[in-house]
Amino acid sequence: MRILLVEDDPIVGDALVTSLGRERASVDWLRDGLAAEAALAGGGFDLCVLDLGLPGRDGLDILDSLRARGDATPVLILTARDGVSDRIRGLDAGADDYLLKPFDTGELLARCRALLRRAQGRGEDRLQMGALCVDLGANSVTLFGRPLHLPQKEFRLLLYLAERRGRVVPKGQLEQMLYGWDEGAESNTVEVYVSALRRKIGADRIRTLRGVGYMMP
Repeated sequence: MRILLVEDDPIVGDALVTSLGRERASVDWLRDGLAAEAALAGGGFDLCVLDLGLPGRDGLDILDSLRARGDATPVLILTARDGVSDRIRGLDAGADDYLLKPFDTGELLARCRALLRRAQGRGEDRLQMGALCVDLGANSVTLFGRPLHLPQKEFRLLLYLAERRGRVVPKGQLEQMLYGWDEGAESNTVEVYVSALRRKIGADRIRTLRGVGYMMP
């Protein structure tokens, strides 16, 4: 899963990047409202964790713009604004959830998983594809009941494709998920990880549509 974290507090932001990373999420962290709005306009995120009091542009204005163009990306508002009117304003603007600072990290992670399940029409934190199972709650993968020990980026790639099972995912989108805006990634990086995954889960579980992208059938 690819998450956009919009938070200008360096301590909170750094802690969340670490915690979400342990959940095997690919996290793009931005500290400015204008930069966040531009990133969301580009699409490709599974979830946005959005602070409200941001430099450049307020979080609620970003949310208004997101929903006005019909973008249904799940949004979890994370803020110190504790007034009831602020919560009502945020939810009415299209937020999917609202969490006040200070917060428990475990609760935030659970809320993120719940929003992702809802967005993908799932009832649990498990993606079952025949003998292959990805368990988001346990951050684990099993094949025929036996655990597979995947490096971080291989796990992220598998999860991203599994969450979009039956749909073609463009190579560029996978590169963004794996590396965000890091321009130092090699051009064949996705192919390398796909090849490594195929050796572990079976070549027929990931299809290549030449010149288009990849898909899990």
